[in-house]
Amino acid sequence: MSTSTGIPDRDPLPSYLAPLPKTIEDLGLRFAWLIVAINLAGTAFGFWYYSGQFATTAPVMWPWVPDSPMATLLVALAIAAWKLGHEQPWLTALAFFGNVILGLWTPYTLLVFSDIYAAQTHPLMYQFLFWSHLAMVVQAYVLHRISDFPVWGVAVALAWYTSNLLVDYFVPIVGEPHHTILPVPRDTPTFLGADALGAAAAGEVTFTLLALFLALATRVKKCEAARLQDESG
Repeated sequence: MSTSTGIPDRDPLPSYLAPLPKTIEDLGLRFAWLIVAINLAGTAFGFWYYSGQFATTAPVMWPWVPDSPMATLLVALAIAAWKLGHEQPWLTALAFFGNVILGLWTPYTLLVFSDIYAAQTHPLMYQFLFWSHLAMVVQAYVLHRISDFPVWGVAVALAWYTSNLLVDYFVPIVGEPHHTILPVPRDTPTFLGADALGAAAAGEVTFTLLALFLALATRVKKCEAARLQDESG
């Protein structure tokens, strides 16, 4: 159902699935085209940011290189599709996964390699990258208002981001691993006996599993709420 403003009602989800105040969710949906424009601008910046890595990567593997700009493009497309009356569950699920995974992975790596990034990156750029990526997680938490995350849609998102995880760290297919370039050599020791590549991979694996849990838990809780509503009505 939708409110009089055309914004979908908020399902009674637990706070770990819907941590944002309803007012914030409503604002995000009310100004959806602005959110789309901001994400498209972020996508353009992201593709520019990855231009050097494109130059050293085989063109066949380019779709797996620009992780963050792909995530912002996906959320822009997902929200635009909803605004046009054609919400696509698979696209919304892809946007959710991408913005949770990359929205957390980038701040994670900025912290893991904070000393190196501090020496190589302008402080303003460091802060921009850190907070803009966390904002991606925030917008991911609005998507439950426009989709029920059907299992098949979640499966599409899981398949894509599993392939992304594999070519980033484990089976690069063509050339070297296709993860975002790290600020140190891959075999640099980090913590708990892991090298830099292992530390970066651990973050992406963790956040992929987190996105899967959140999407499926949202599906389950929405189904439970619908069943209770049917039984009471």
